[in-house]
Amino acid sequence: MGFLSAQNKQLLYDFYEIPQSLLLNPGVKTPYKWHTGIPLISGIAVQAGTSGITVNDLFANDGLNFTDKVRDKVVNGLSQRDEFGASVQIDILNVGFRNANRPEDYYSFGMYGELSVTQYWPKDLAILAFEGNANNLNRRFSLSHLTTHGEALNVFHFGVNRKVNNKLSLGIRGKIYSSIFEAKSNSNKGYFVTTPGENNILRNTLVADVSLKTSGFQEIIDNDDSNQDIAGLLLGRAFFGGNLGLGFDVGFTHQLNKQTFLTGSLLDVGFIYHSKDVKNFTLEGTASNEGIEIILPESFDDLNSDIWQDLVDDIEAQVPFETNTDAYVSLRPIKLNASIRYNFGEQKQKTEDCYCGTNTDLSDNPFDYKNALGGHLYVINRPKGQQAALTAFYQTRIGKALALKGTYTVDKFTFSNIGLGLNFQAGPVNFYVLGDNLLGYRNIPDSHYASLQFGFNIISWNSN
Repeated sequence: MGFLSAQNKQLLYDFYEIPQSLLLNPGVKTPYKWHTGIPLISGIAVQAGTSGITVNDLFANDGLNFTDKVRDKVVNGLSQRDEFGASVQIDILNVGFRNANRPEDYYSFGMYGELSVTQYWPKDLAILAFEGNANNLNRRFSLSHLTTHGEALNVFHFGVNRKVNNKLSLGIRGKIYSSIFEAKSNSNKGYFVTTPGENNILRNTLVADVSLKTSGFQEIIDNDDSNQDIAGLLLGRAFFGGNLGLGFDVGFTHQLNKQTFLTGSLLDVGFIYHSKDVKNFTLEGTASNEGIEIILPESFDDLNSDIWQDLVDDIEAQVPFETNTDAYVSLRPIKLNASIRYNFGEQKQKTEDCYCGTNTDLSDNPFDYKNALGGHLYVINRPKGQQAALTAFYQTRIGKALALKGTYTVDKFTFSNIGLGLNFQAGPVNFYVLGDNLLGYRNIPDSHYASLQFGFNIISWNSN
């Protein structure tokens, strides 16, 4: 199953008519005097996806037995690298302005909230649950397939974008992460195996080094007060009252020639230190057991003993299930963006004679070219290795009010992801909407991925 947690925003990346593109590359071009997002609706992004299977694969009215479809397409069809999940990001505050004394510097700051969940498919454990162990002698069922992560956090950020010269812009953004809650289980080790026994028919062996780390949940579970108090608790954590962390983004835009640009960014290089309201669960040890051993006729003398409880106690002693409150560190998922962009269709500028031997530019359009095309590479660091996406894009402007961007993306979720973005400028009011994987909307239950972003800003352009 799959997940959009790749969090790729290829439609927004380098769409510099939209101020939120600064969050994807702090070194992007900034043709504004200042901007302010309309609070809570300046940027909303919702993503969801699956890899390997869709809802339609299981519930389509195709005459196939449901149990057979689960066995063939889910239990045996998915791999431990398949995943599913969803994420929501809300741009709560987003403001930027140009330094009056240093016009080459553009400052931006704000905060956004993020909620995400990711679940990798635990293939071996699913096979064990579906088929049992009797017909899987000597097969090691790996516990490393158990990988999951979910969190909610608020991010406060401040960035500086500097135009170094006419060909190079650099940017850096500092971040403070305020975690609301988190649960994660990864880097698990061990296995379960069934082999022929010596005293009984079968011998089961468990070797386990498994953990689930959580923060922010126990206080909510133990809270017997009203929902209002819980809301206040969560709000307090979002504003520096929870577990905190630090991070940064860096990026650049480099002009190779008059019409060709290279861009790149590295995002979320950082961590969160979890020390408050922490509760971790561990299962560690080695146990080997052949079940209940009954030796006749001697066992008739001890029929009143709780032999089942003795078995459970024996296993728990060898592989104890324990909890602790040890602090831990979560690294942020580092993201890499890189693109090349070629502009063409130079726009004519309106001029008038100023009686000084030169012409004066009267255009209030800060964009030199009507069209652009190029490619974009996105890579994110994930628990089971890096994930990449490759995008080809075309962008065009229709007058001063409308800009359109089309994309074609190939990634682990789909090879037919066509996206379309629209940016509309009505005076100082900016509205944008970006939709991904449009072909999937023809049959959403059969789609692997869906993504939608939109927002409102007020912008004052450099030439205004």
